[in-house]
Amino acid sequence: MLIRDEVPEDTQAIEALTVVAFKDKPYSAGTEYIIVNRLRDAGALALSLVAELDGKIVGHVAFSLVTINEEDKGWYGLGPISVQPELQKQGIGSKLIQIGLARILEMGARGCILLGNPEYYQRFGFRSYPELIYEGSPAPEDFMAIPFYNEIPNGQVEYHIAFYTSP
Repeated sequence: MLIRDEVPEDTQAIEALTVVAFKDKPYSAGTEYIIVNRLRDAGALALSLVAELDGKIVGHVAFSLVTINEEDKGWYGLGPISVQPELQKQGIGSKLIQIGLARILEMGARGCILLGNPEYYQRFGFRSYPELIYEGSPAPEDFMAIPFYNEIPNGQVEYHIAFYTSP
């Protein structure tokens, strides 16, 4: 398996993968592919990695800057992340996350946030921090962060506008 940066020719494959990866998921509104496209169109995909297996894209992860109290504090949001359904639970998503976190750290990130299942994401070091607030979280424990330094900012976290506009 090859993990590499997204290139323009990957756009359609990433969209198709994202649609199928989130299809019929109870926590999904089915707009994840729209979010990725809007981030890309806005130049807000700070890092976009694909997992390629036998020449086919089977995984994708997006990272974009977030604000805390309407300020850029060097924190990123992880997501959406997609893996071909029949290849899930085989380490593709984990590899994308590990490489992605290392890459944003190299880019100067102070930390990373996400909204997801604690049972899955805690293995990477994510956990809930009461000083970071995200009003869009259905459950506070689902909003997690991983600081890269010993600093946890206090405040309201906002993703890029691409996450909030209707399809």
